[in-house]
Amino acid sequence: MISIENVQEAAKSIKGKVIRTPLVSSPSLSKMFGGEIYLKLENLQKTGSFKIRGATHSILRNRDKIASGGVVAASAGNHAQGVALAAKQAHVQATIVMPEWASISKQEATRGYGGEVVIAGQSLGESLKKAEEIAGEDKTFIHPFDDPDIIAGQGTVALEILEDLKEVDSILVPIGGGGLISGVALAAKTIRPQVNIIGVQSAACPSAYESYRKGKNTRVVSEQSIADGISVKQVGELNFPIIRDFVDDVVLVEEDHIAAAILLLLERKKILAEGAGAISLGALLNGSVTVPEKSRTVLLISGGNVDSSLLGRMLGQGLLKNGRIMRFRVRLDDTPGSLAKLLALISSLKANVLHIYHDRNIRGLPIYETRVDLELETRGPAHVDEIAGRLNAAGYGLELR
Repeated sequence: MISIENVQEAAKSIKGKVIRTPLVSSPSLSKMFGGEIYLKLENLQKTGSFKIRGATHSILRNRDKIASGGVVAASAGNHAQGVALAAKQAHVQATIVMPEWASISKQEATRGYGGEVVIAGQSLGESLKKAEEIAGEDKTFIHPFDDPDIIAGQGTVALEILEDLKEVDSILVPIGGGGLISGVALAAKTIRPQVNIIGVQSAACPSAYESYRKGKNTRVVSEQSIADGISVKQVGELNFPIIRDFVDDVVLVEEDHIAAAILLLLERKKILAEGAGAISLGALLNGSVTVPEKSRTVLLISGGNVDSSLLGRMLGQGLLKNGRIMRFRVRLDDTPGSLAKLLALISSLKANVLHIYHDRNIRGLPIYETRVDLELETRGPAHVDEIAGRLNAAGYGLELR
């Protein structure tokens, strides 16, 4: 069984080798949700994620046991980069197996930290099997979450939170395989038993949620998620008992609320978080977690490694969810001035036209009509309602999309 002493030992071993990330108060989020909201910014950690903590502790603690060929790990992103940098700092060779769908940017980042990248596997499970095969040669395998030294290293996040905010009431933690939450929950509950630990997981891959509800480690079928960093089909064998015994609840967040959380952090706090990193805020947005008045709640922002190619799409989804983008379709008389009249009304309502598509050649559309699809930037849901009401009152008959 992992103990608080293991976490404290990890804190000593990684001191000076990882960043002691800030815990910042958010007045804007506190106003939105009621109690005092704080953000633990692991997106500012080396490699952009908490993963460097566990990787560094594991390599340093086992340096004398590491095989001649160094270490090997499997990951699509954050664990890969964490192990690569931790190995480089310890002057140990690192081989990282990444699935075929791993983004080019994360592959290059891993190489940049000194890791030798091997592309193998259609899934993370297949990549893990390949890594274990490679480890059988002359390398030591480092599991991304199902490992006592990894768990202890991740638990150092909780020590920092409790040093900075001794009377914390709740900590919301992203949960995938369980490495982070098992370390955080064990450490936090040991030091402050009354703290409420809530795991937050993507509804697209609810392995921890189903396991927690059923009381047994359960494998699930997953769908694609923008919180890919926590899309793990089964919680670790070491992690599950800790989650069962120390975590107070596990909740789910849908994709649109994850996207909305990414947007909110970027706009209100100028914080760039990946899907897995922002999901704790998503649990407040969807109401699955409520914040009691005057309570102190920490949202663990676990990482900030967002693929640039996906960022625009994520923000677009967030804008849609927040009512900041309005899409609709209207039919106009195909006469000069009809479109100009519509746009003039939209302009008077202070909405900004982002996209417009004007099409006359549609099967079944009368020859004297045309169809127009519009995408507008708005101030929010109330503004959308105002625009829809005015346009409908003017006889346009909106078809919202």
